[in-house]
Amino acid sequence: MDRKEFRDLASPAEAREAIDSLSLTAGVERVPLEEARGRVLVARLDAELDVPGFDRASLDGYALRARDTFGADEADPARLEVVGEVHAGEEPDVELEEGQAAEISTGAVMPDGADAMVPVERTDTAADGGEVLVRTSVAPGDNVMFAGADVAAGERALGPGTRITPRDIGLLSALGVDEVPVRGRPRVGIVSTGDELVRPGEDVDSDRGEIYDVNSYTIAAGVEDAGGEAVLYPHAGDEQDEMERILREAAEECDLVLSSGSTSASAVDVIYRVIEEQGELLLHGVAVKPGKPMLVGRLADSAYVGLPGYPVSAMMVFRTFVAPAIREAAGLPEPKAATVTGEMAREERYSEGRMRLMPVGLVEDGEGDTLVYPVDKGSGATTSLAEADGVVEVPPETDYLEEGESVDVQLFSPDVRPPTLLGVGEDDPTLNRLLDRLANPRYLSVGSRPALRRLREGVPDVAVVAGPVDREVDAVELGRWEREWGLIARAGNPKEIEGLEDLIDRDLRFVNRTTDSGLRTSLGAAVADLAAERGVDRRDLVDAIDGFDLGLRAHESPARKVIAGDADAGLGLRETAERLDLDFVPVGTQPVRVVANPDRTDKAGVRDLERVLADADEVATE
Repeated sequence: MDRKEFRDLASPAEAREAIDSLSLTAGVERVPLEEARGRVLVARLDAELDVPGFDRASLDGYALRARDTFGADEADPARLEVVGEVHAGEEPDVELEEGQAAEISTGAVMPDGADAMVPVERTDTAADGGEVLVRTSVAPGDNVMFAGADVAAGERALGPGTRITPRDIGLLSALGVDEVPVRGRPRVGIVSTGDELVRPGEDVDSDRGEIYDVNSYTIAAGVEDAGGEAVLYPHAGDEQDEMERILREAAEECDLVLSSGSTSASAVDVIYRVIEEQGELLLHGVAVKPGKPMLVGRLADSAYVGLPGYPVSAMMVFRTFVAPAIREAAGLPEPKAATVTGEMAREERYSEGRMRLMPVGLVEDGEGDTLVYPVDKGSGATTSLAEADGVVEVPPETDYLEEGESVDVQLFSPDVRPPTLLGVGEDDPTLNRLLDRLANPRYLSVGSRPALRRLREGVPDVAVVAGPVDREVDAVELGRWEREWGLIARAGNPKEIEGLEDLIDRDLRFVNRTTDSGLRTSLGAAVADLAAERGVDRRDLVDAIDGFDLGLRAHESPARKVIAGDADAGLGLRETAERLDLDFVPVGTQPVRVVANPDRTDKAGVRDLERVLADADEVATE
């Protein structure tokens, strides 16, 4: 199969024009009142009755004729005969004449003959109970809500284009409306492509390269948030006939079809061929990063947009180009722009000639000013957006953003706030429990070496460092604890591993941590000591360990390789081995230190962390 090449990439403006040309619409529907919140009215609603539909008492007290109270005061109260009671929800069975009053409840119908009421607090009951003493004078209409005072029959209640709120639901309920004409929600079919995809909840076979389907659920949430109705379809494999069948089914049932994956220039990515042959392909490729392999077209009577397969790319393209079209079709206004201005925490280089949608995080410095730092693990990393607060649009002609340069951040939502604490560094179970005691911290597990580099650049508030380090930075230590490290083996230690010597002298499969990890550094130091004892070169021992250069990022990852049978031993912590019911061969201990940016030691989040670190030794043994 021939490979599709991206020759002339469309500009972002041209991509928006192509999507606008699809004329996405959703029609009109009538929905029950209980389902109307958040929907958009398509027609004016007028009141068909008065609200309230009767003259009613505004307070608990006595209904009476106002003129019977004229001149009454504390010293000379009016004395009225009590001739009955009126309760809410009951038809009055009394008619007042001169000198008479009726006890009445809030919301009750005013009896005939009454034109005002007096609150119970301004009255006294006569000794015989048959009369009431009114200690104030009232005017006609006092403390009475007359029929139609809230909404009068024939009056405009709500106009077209109103997005129905809980307050509007209350008004419509008062008018007796049980069904509302609203703008339809565009039905959006979502099809993820790729033979490797598995629905969450099902088992994945990592040996076959299977992964969980992230895009279907992430995009569906975005569709619902934009006012659409998401419809999930079975994921399509990479075979063209199957892909065509599922896409056509979605196109027949939905106003818009969104696919993810199979849009790039790879020879096996064939979805653009389906659109070309079965519909109309308007656009293939946009000058934006991430998101270049984007498709826009029509399939049957449905609009179609093909999103990239990588989760970050898919969501950035959806948010920038597709969500506005869904909101417009649903009659929803563009959300109020939520932007903040901050300064780049460090220099960021970029020179690809495409507009860049750069996910960024926010952190406040010691003065309370907002700093902005890139959060970019690559388009295939699902955590990039979860760890980001918003997006900076970098123009295509920009080569780099300087440290301290002012940038505008489009927040993912108006309620986004910087974390109370930004920490980076070693992956550690004790640290996780300490962070659980703080309010809204953010921690990026990058390893000890990158943590010190980022602290030196002035980005995070604190860095967490384990084991020996090559180069210290200017920082204030907030606390520390010890952790025991060694080799993790299968339960029962069937290979009878006793120490590092076994990895060197025997045919054992080993899984290491990445070079950024403090555990890897301590292991390297231990191997160097052993080499010195044997009088050999350290590299000779490293080369003798099968798997020494295979490094995994997280502290549990080597242990899970052991569980899966892919390794005989892995580098890890005693706590990890005990939690996973594995054997542990101790090699040494290492300190885990929490160090702070000297300029941020007075920051509230840093002080809170220092407070919980006082319990670090206790937490380490939990």
